[in-house]
Amino acid sequence: MQYPYDISVVVPLLNEEESLPELVRWIKRVMHAHSFTYEIILVDDGSTDRSWDVITELSAEDNTVKGISFNRNYGKSAALNEGFKRCSGEVVITMDADLQDSPEEIPALYDMIKHQRFDLVSGWKQKRFDPVSKTIPTKLFNAATRGLSGIKLHDFNCGLKAYRQLLVKSIEVHGEMHRYIPVIAKWHGFTRIGEKVVQHQERKYGTTKFGLERFVYGFLDLLSITFVSRFKKRPMHFFGTFGTLSFFVGLGITLWLIIQKVFSLYPDGRVRDVVDQPLFYLSLVAVILGVQLFLAGFLAEMISMTSSKKNEYLIRDRAGLIKK
Repeated sequence: MQYPYDISVVVPLLNEEESLPELVRWIKRVMHAHSFTYEIILVDDGSTDRSWDVITELSAEDNTVKGISFNRNYGKSAALNEGFKRCSGEVVITMDADLQDSPEEIPALYDMIKHQRFDLVSGWKQKRFDPVSKTIPTKLFNAATRGLSGIKLHDFNCGLKAYRQLLVKSIEVHGEMHRYIPVIAKWHGFTRIGEKVVQHQERKYGTTKFGLERFVYGFLDLLSITFVSRFKKRPMHFFGTFGTLSFFVGLGITLWLIIQKVFSLYPDGRVRDVVDQPLFYLSLVAVILGVQLFLAGFLAEMISMTSSKKNEYLIRDRAGLIKK
């Protein structure tokens, strides 16, 4: 299959007006040195500075630079998702706009996708210049993600990644799920996932856009993507299994209590009422919960079979791209 470009570079950004000209020059220098055909797609995620003005100026100077501007801040996942929709390169490279990801890594990443036949290659910032308050939580989340997904990557959150085009056209990312794209890729059948040690640069302009709350949201998204990946098309398997198990456990306990009521007597000749025993109420709760879980699974199954709605983001403007 013929592609318009060898490489598409997708750059999500928020308030990075100072770094954009330098980043674009650096990418272009690397591309020209290796004779790649390329496009650079800059996705402005609702910046409040002059980032969009800078993007339009860069696009007017060079038609390889293209831009998308969101009407408000939707998050990095949304920015990547829109960039993936519009990229045309055989290999898609994602990187951050803060100059902490080095474009010098692009040729090696391209080679791993193109010639070594990986579906996805994730950068590993082995030596980081981030504060301890950021590196320690990152290590914990990487360990948790490795354990739940079975994917042996050291740095899921690295913004510098390379993808086969078929992969980015086959997935959808939202929420805070950009850091779990390897997990999403695996559950879509893209299992050739590799890793490359990459250089981490110190931040040159501005400040980080991420706070500690991203780790809380990230952990919740990890649980969400693990569940959705396994049961998106068959939610009844999850809810129905636990619902049926809960129902029959509760029913079994209730029957056992009734049988005990009938056949067991206390030494003083009195029979203890079933409703006097806390275990009866626990079993009743288990029966009701089982029925509710089963119904939830049934409804989720119907919704999954009939829903075709995708995430839609309000795009304010474009540069160098055909408006649809």
